[in-house]
Amino acid sequence: MPPAKKRPRAYDLSRTRTAVLAQFGHVREAVRGLTPEQLTRPAGPGDRTVRDLAAHLATAVERVNRGLELPEPTGGPKPQLTLLEWPFSAAEATGRVTDDPALAGQRPGLDALYEETATRFAQLVPADAGDRLVATRAGTMRLGDFLVTRAVELVVHTDDLHRATGLDIPYDRQALAACTRLLADALADRAPGGSVEVRVPPFAVVQCIGGPKHTRGTPPNVVETDPLTWIRLATGRAEWTRELQDAKVSASGERADLAPLLPLTG
Repeated sequence: MPPAKKRPRAYDLSRTRTAVLAQFGHVREAVRGLTPEQLTRPAGPGDRTVRDLAAHLATAVERVNRGLELPEPTGGPKPQLTLLEWPFSAAEATGRVTDDPALAGQRPGLDALYEETATRFAQLVPADAGDRLVATRAGTMRLGDFLVTRAVELVVHTDDLHRATGLDIPYDRQALAACTRLLADALADRAPGGSVEVRVPPFAVVQCIGGPKHTRGTPPNVVETDPLTWIRLATGRAEWTRELQDAKVSASGERADLAPLLPLTG
């Protein structure tokens, strides 16, 4: 019998809404100070520039605004895509998305785009009603779940922006926690079981991979890393072997090899 999957983690819509706005504000402050030379730097993959990445970050939030301006999708009360399914269909989180020019807009500057996006988000996104359905590229989702994906997008691409520019951009704690937890839960959903314990302190601990289940004492198979390293591994921005060699990841036990399961997104 396959291992039973755990009940999905619950996220508070009001706290997630606040986290998205806070992280978007941190990114806006960083983007506001970028020089013309910095904006033309490569920010991968392909020929994406820092300016393209900054516009994409605004687009990721604007999708919520556009979704709420449209009538609620019909077709039944259930979403087409659950939160745990999103990472496996999320080209956005891997950076392979081509933004709709109509969403990015043709503003005089990035700061104007960010200001308008943040203002619309604050006005349109309620502090409750997380069960309202919104249309996304991958299918309809609950609003509360879609906001968690926006926190993931912002955290993942904030790290991209940091690595492309060298800027130290703050991470909202709630946004970083949501991103870490969702990707950890997605791993446990992809490989259910209890033989390996994956620790990403201080935000997440999950058990995964079928085999002998640990019940007490020190687990025989343990993986531990920090949130940003975990996020990079889960989204294909870092390689398992390299992070092990660089001591960014510790893995003990014969089953503690996550390489066949990574990356999660895309």
